[in-house]
Amino acid sequence: MTYVEDELSSQPECWSRAAEQAPAHRAALPAAGERVAIVGCGTSYFMAQAAAALREQSGQGETDAFAASEFPVGRSYDRVVALTRSGTTTEVLELLERLRGHTRTTAVTADPHTPVMESADDVVVLDFADERSVVQTRFATTALTLFRAHLGLHSEAVVADARTALDVPLPEGLVDCGQFTFLGRGWTVGLANEAALKMREASLAWTEAYPAMEYRHGPISVTTDGTATWMLGEAPEGLAEQVRGTGGLWVDGGGLDPLAGLVRAQRLAVAVAAARGLDPDRPRHLTRSVILSH
Repeated sequence: MTYVEDELSSQPECWSRAAEQAPAHRAALPAAGERVAIVGCGTSYFMAQAAAALREQSGQGETDAFAASEFPVGRSYDRVVALTRSGTTTEVLELLERLRGHTRTTAVTADPHTPVMESADDVVVLDFADERSVVQTRFATTALTLFRAHLGLHSEAVVADARTALDVPLPEGLVDCGQFTFLGRGWTVGLANEAALKMREASLAWTEAYPAMEYRHGPISVTTDGTATWMLGEAPEGLAEQVRGTGGLWVDGGGLDPLAGLVRAQRLAVAVAAARGLDPDRPRHLTRSVILSH
């Protein structure tokens, strides 16, 4: 078993632990009514997108998401939350330093022995969800579960769905597809972006991601026999039939929570890598953390 497989299989337990710990981290996480930005790089940026949409949709306050390198420093926020598994990513550390003394900051990390511990005003450490893999799985979803629990949007039913996602076989013929498109709506747009990233990182697959309604505005033109379109969350009316009409394979959520759907997508990335003779523990051109020299 690869590191990625082992780590993605541990997600149900990690999610339960994060939810149990959420009340203890209440002071470090955004309070209702605060104007908040959530930042990250790569996978953490896509989790930031999902968390920001969830918080704003739940009425907790205006919430934006940015890649750390693209944060609008002149904009005013009550708190900036940085997601960083490694605690060493250059763009995140530089942003936290620029905000020091001006904006309250919180870092959510997996490693308590890294520079981010001194860079942020508040720190939440999810060390039980740390990973050996370059390709992120459990830290990302555990950090998002922490936010969901903080917002009152998590339940053990989500954990049960994750266990189902680990056990149920992938749809027949899916691994053999030559192109994959992931779709989302609202908070699941971030999940779709992350699912596509997992496919690129682990299996070098041609993969795209879009808001579901935007998919009809051009991207559906590449859908055909031998491609797959995977919906994370509830699909717009008529979209499944439209995809099937192109000859493409339609994959829905199977009645699972969308975060559990992301677990299925992680499994697909590993399965496609195996089918192509690739090692998902050694993704091409990637390292566990991007540390830039100046």
